[in-house]
Amino acid sequence: MTHVLVAEDEARIASFVAQGLRSEGYTVTAVASGDEALFHAESGDVDLLVLDVGLPVMDGFEVLRRLRAGGSALPVIVLTARDSVADTVAGLDQGADDYMAKPFSFAELVARVRRRTASAQLGAGAPSTVIAIGEVSLDVRTRRATVSGAVHDLTAREFTMLEMFLRHPDQVLSREQLLDQVWGYDYDPGSNVVDVYVRYLRRKVGADRIETVRGMGYRWRP
Repeated sequence: MTHVLVAEDEARIASFVAQGLRSEGYTVTAVASGDEALFHAESGDVDLLVLDVGLPVMDGFEVLRRLRAGGSALPVIVLTARDSVADTVAGLDQGADDYMAKPFSFAELVARVRRRTASAQLGAGAPSTVIAIGEVSLDVRTRRATVSGAVHDLTAREFTMLEMFLRHPDQVLSREQLLDQVWGYDYDPGSNVVDVYVRYLRRKVGADRIETVRGMGYRWRP
């Protein structure tokens, strides 16, 4: 089973990410400081590191620098509130494989974790970037949907919501699940934004493909 190390000192975010990844089938170890992150990352027992920059004792950039200096090729996704171009470049220059700014979509984080672990396991081979059900396919690299041969560009939220539906066909997804997975830890549970985005998606993929299940949520009809 794939083992993910989550290095995040904000307890609420760490719990949200760890519980979410476990629900996706990953083994998760969560730590709250840079020295702990480096210790576990160098142990050889983890397959990927989700790394916050603003860690106590040793910041995430220093953890990353020491990992790469020691020859570690462990995939690292930097997760941070620092979203400036300079910080992004700094993280990538230190050897990060990917970079996500807070607030973030959990579904997008899972997609990136999945892609990075698949790439590492396959070595030089490239993992498939397309999810397809019937006449609808989603390219997670280009974030475009193809419906009966027609290509549609998607917004970030449309993309993550469609990915949720395609990865859980014929399963009822509640509004709360979609809010949690697509909008992340910082959502408003009273919002009608899910219904709004379902309408947007229906215009692009076809109204009959997303079924309203009264009192429960929505379901993708394969």
